[in-house]
Amino acid sequence: MGEYARRFAQQGISLIGGCCGTTPAQIKEMSSFLRSVTKVKTVTVSAPVHGSAEKLQITPAKTEDKSPFGAKLGKKFMVSVELDPPKGLNPEKAIAGARFLHKHGIDVVNIADGPRAIARMSPMGLAVLVRQQVEMETIIHYCCRDRNLLGMQMDLIAANALGLKNILCITGDPPKMGNYPNATAVFDVDAIGLIGLVSRLNRGIDLGGGFMGEATSLVIGAGCNPGAINLDLEVERYQKKIEAGAEFIFSQPVYDPQLLEVFLKRTEHVPRVPFFVGILPLASYKNAEFFHNEVPGMQIPDEVMERMRRAGSRDEQHQEGIRVARDTLTAARTLPRIQGVYIYPPFGKYEAVLDVIEGII
Repeated sequence: MGEYARRFAQQGISLIGGCCGTTPAQIKEMSSFLRSVTKVKTVTVSAPVHGSAEKLQITPAKTEDKSPFGAKLGKKFMVSVELDPPKGLNPEKAIAGARFLHKHGIDVVNIADGPRAIARMSPMGLAVLVRQQVEMETIIHYCCRDRNLLGMQMDLIAANALGLKNILCITGDPPKMGNYPNATAVFDVDAIGLIGLVSRLNRGIDLGGGFMGEATSLVIGAGCNPGAINLDLEVERYQKKIEAGAEFIFSQPVYDPQLLEVFLKRTEHVPRVPFFVGILPLASYKNAEFFHNEVPGMQIPDEVMERMRRAGSRDEQHQEGIRVARDTLTAARTLPRIQGVYIYPPFGKYEAVLDVIEGII
């Protein structure tokens, strides 16, 4: 009930409740899920820039001067692969994955921030370890769920000092989806507000509107969902993210190239930034059903579901999932605005990434 209440809100429904038999526990669950979408309208970052701060603010560094990743943006087709942080203390599997990807020419790894509200090692900590041991460029996801504005500003300044210059700003999944369902969701701002905050820090302005004396030089990324339930809202938010200062875009996984093309046409009026299409190879028919029915924002087309169903054994389904991913990536590369791919390795199997890009990239 909580998840479907969330989906109704995304469709624009403004009054959501329950009929006979709905319990207080269910209403509480619905309320918790709705927080992650009702807060999207809260995008105020901080006080206006005023007084001497307005005169002293710094001209932001050019994207290409901020990081090696920033220097490549828009100049070559890049491959970014999501690196799974460990749920426990040992980061060796993730570091080995980064080493494997670096050896095979992957441009950058990106590290999620508690995806699906499951507690894992912080992306900032793992990114430092990867840079130390693999010397590979990283993008850290940073979500609004777990920190208030003060904590955000402190983390972002620390990331800049540690050389973690590439930040993907996301709103984040509600805690009810994860393994600590009673954790408090903060959501002081959404992704648009967070992008605005980072943009201010890049001009030397803090959340209170004061001058910090120097500026961060963070490359700002944002997410989008070409298959969003409410496409009008998604297009509107996409534009606001670019206007707030986003310098590159990572999309949710795409399985229908036509759907991606429609989204790109709907956003042609928005200033262009490098766009990375999301590709997540399906592992099995059961895996496809789970994504379609249980993961917000993901839609698997009937044609793809039928391809997975007909594949037969689990190994054959895995191979069909790779073929679906390759077909989608091949089609996406023909679209002029696509300047990179963001690959989610299925179940942390980084070898599958090479199967997807072989002969295409």
